[in-house]
Amino acid sequence: MRLLILGGTEFVGRAVTEEALKRGWQVTVFHRGRHAPPPGATAVLGDRTAEGGLAGLAEGEWDAVVDTWAGAPSAVRDAARLLAGRAAHYAYISSRSVYRHPCAPGLDESGALVGGSPDDGDVEYPEAKRGGELAALAAFGDRALLVRAGLILGPWENVGRLPWWLNRMARGGPVLAPGPHDSGVQFIDPRDLAAWTLDAVERGLGGPYNLVSPPGHATMGALLDACARVTGGGAELRWTDPETILAAGVEPWTELPVWLPPGELHETIHAGGCAKAVAAGLRCRPVSETVTDTWTWLQSLSGAAPQRRDLPPVGLSPEKEAEILGA
Repeated sequence: MRLLILGGTEFVGRAVTEEALKRGWQVTVFHRGRHAPPPGATAVLGDRTAEGGLAGLAEGEWDAVVDTWAGAPSAVRDAARLLAGRAAHYAYISSRSVYRHPCAPGLDESGALVGGSPDDGDVEYPEAKRGGELAALAAFGDRALLVRAGLILGPWENVGRLPWWLNRMARGGPVLAPGPHDSGVQFIDPRDLAAWTLDAVERGLGGPYNLVSPPGHATMGALLDACARVTGGGAELRWTDPETILAAGVEPWTELPVWLPPGELHETIHAGGCAKAVAAGLRCRPVSETVTDTWTWLQSLSGAAPQRRDLPPVGLSPEKEAEILGA
């Protein structure tokens, strides 16, 4: 397979690149040159947001394109139009954020969607992803695969959620662990997303698929217990009920990454339906494997995880944590 990846040097794009190279595919990575692509990939430099920034893709043919773009939909539109006659399939890494809130538990690909346009510039994330989907569909029709990923946790993460928890556990001492312990958590390891996506484009699948672990695959307890274990066991998890945490003014999701208290938002993020993707071959590795491999990767970076420029850091301050725990 000849694969073109628009992105391919960070997080999900890097996981896709690594997986394709492992399969022996011919991989071309189109990127801005900020990070080196994995060895074995052919690099083409360009900035799709700049005038004439796609010039490096004026020639060439590919069996599949994977596009990880999360910005202005017009950038997806321009790339997809340029490649429509020279690529067999186009996989756009979208998001479950395209569904209109609130989302009922088990919501599948038929759920109501936010508005969006392939001609949009900078818009909010849900509308940007929906506009990107429409851009891919306009250029490729049923040859467009819409990979609606849920929360993504694993090696190469540049958002900071799982790295924050791992580094917090590594510091040891009393740790504010947001309950309930058995609260369900849905996420996808980027390597599982990559493997499924490449299998799907090889089979010629098109249309939308929710890519996230099945309900029951993970819990907040399993995730944090694994973090405490792999970092050496020096952390003392103090499980705390949601009411106490919220009363202390803690922001779910941002100050305590991944965690959401029971309710509508939890059901929207952590209770989605993914039966269609599972039927099409989705397999999710154990939580402990994702956590262990992410910690190994973090240690190779001396604990300093990369951080996306367009997103603020996540995590709870030591002072606020100590105050809540009475430490």
